[in-house]
Amino acid sequence: MLTVNVAVLLAVIVVLRLRRRTESRSRRDERMTVVIVLALGVLLAPTPVGEGITDVLGQVAGSVTQASR
Repeated sequence: MLTVNVAVLLAVIVVLRLRRRTESRSRRDERMTVVIVLALGVLLAPTPVGEGITDVLGQVAGSVTQASR
């Protein structure tokens, strides 16, 4: 039996959708991409990978804030 991680599948879908040309997207298509990205974020957030991403983004945001002072 083949098991596919839903988060990995959504990440692949997001990459494929974002590679398309911007001019050819409809509003409905853009909304669907946003919904898929949000679902991916919800799936990744409680995992160690999601927590690592949050830590890195927090450090980057902190360093940008300190640099602008």
